Amino acid sequence: MQTVPENETHRYGIIDPAQQEGRRYQVNHFVEKPKAGTAPSNLAIMGRYILTPEIFMFLEKQETGAGGEIQLTDAIQQLNQIQRVFAYDFEGSRYDVGEKIGFVKTTLEFALKDKTLREELIPFMQKMLQDSKVEV
Repeated sequence: MQTVPENETHRYGIIDPAQQEGRRYQVNHFVEKPKAGTAPSNLAIMGRYILTPEIFMFLEKQETGAGGEIQLTDAIQQLNQIQRVFAYDFEGSRYDVGEKIGFVKTTLEFALKDKTLREELIPFMQKMLQDSKVEV
C-alpha cells in the first residue's frame, strides 16, 4: 500500500488500519473505491499481494462490486474476517497502468531506462514534439 492524496482516495481500494508497527499495518477493514470524502484513511492498496490459499474460497463466491467489477479487495475483506491481513507501506515508484496516461508514462519511463530504446526514442520524441509544435 502507499499513501495517496485525500482527493484521490475514490480511485483506489483503501485500508482502515487497526494497528501500525513501523511500515506494517494490521487491517481492520478494506473499502474498494470509496465515495469522495468517505475513505477511512489515505492508505491505498496498490495491487501487490501475498495471499493465503483461503482467498480462493471467497473469490469463487464474489459478486459484482465497485465499478460493476468483481473486486479482489472485497474477497480480501472477507478473508480478513477469518485471519489477520496486513498491509505494508512500501517505498519506491508506483505506476498506475490501469489508466491510459499512467500506462503511457510507465512505458516511456521504462523505455528511457533501456540504452538501446533510449537512443531511438529520444530523437523520435523530439521530432514528434517539433512536428506537433509543442513547446518544452
